[in-house]
Amino acid sequence: MPALSALLLGFVLSCMAFIAVWVRQLKTRNAGMVDPVWSWSMGAMGVLYALVGSADLTTRLMVGVIAGAWGLRLGTHLYLRNAGKPEDGRYRRLRTDWGEMADRRMLQFFIFQAVAASLLSLGMWAVCWQARPLEEWQIISALVLAVLSLGGEALADSQLERFRTRPENKGRVCRSGLWGWSRHPNYFFECLHWPCYTLLAWDTPMVWLSFIPPIVMAYLLIKVSGIPLNEAEAAAKRPEYADYIKTTSAFIPFPPRRF
Repeated sequence: MPALSALLLGFVLSCMAFIAVWVRQLKTRNAGMVDPVWSWSMGAMGVLYALVGSADLTTRLMVGVIAGAWGLRLGTHLYLRNAGKPEDGRYRRLRTDWGEMADRRMLQFFIFQAVAASLLSLGMWAVCWQARPLEEWQIISALVLAVLSLGGEALADSQLERFRTRPENKGRVCRSGLWGWSRHPNYFFECLHWPCYTLLAWDTPMVWLSFIPPIVMAYLLIKVSGIPLNEAEAAAKRPEYADYIKTTSAFIPFPPRRF
């Protein structure tokens, strides 16, 4: 399949998935399903590109496995976290802010998610149509980084979920494991995932496209929809969060500071 046709197909399928979620939330008034669908759709894009790309089998297999494992793990975690729960506070605030225009603005927001997913998939896409076979160092380094990012994010998520399930921790701040070294270790390891495709595209004409996803993801998580929104909500609900900010790194894991 031509490269541009595959990119367009991925975008169309992603739009269809997000529109389906939007229709569902019209009935449930809960937009939380958009989070797992976003992860699943991103992983599916990587698998799609791997199936129809023109690169050699090893290259496409690397993309399919790394992207598929990432999307399946993260999407399933988010689904289990959100299923049967009230709507996430982020989406409740959006509904309140948008008022009577909430349904239309929510559809626009969901379509933007499809656009963002396509933009972030450019690294996967570039690798699956490169002509040069991978070198051994690329395979090893990309696999090491993929395992580190996937394992670190899974560990951070499991530590936080285990903390939340204990009744005595209600209203408290998680400082267990990785959360004692970073206020957002899940975001840190999420950002480590995206340079995997830069390593796989290294020294090819399309490598510049693979720099876009890591930069965009880091910007979104650190400056836009990740840390700022989560910290504002946590500070409002948990009195001890102010001390947590003073003693714990916001992003990159470091030993906690003492004041």
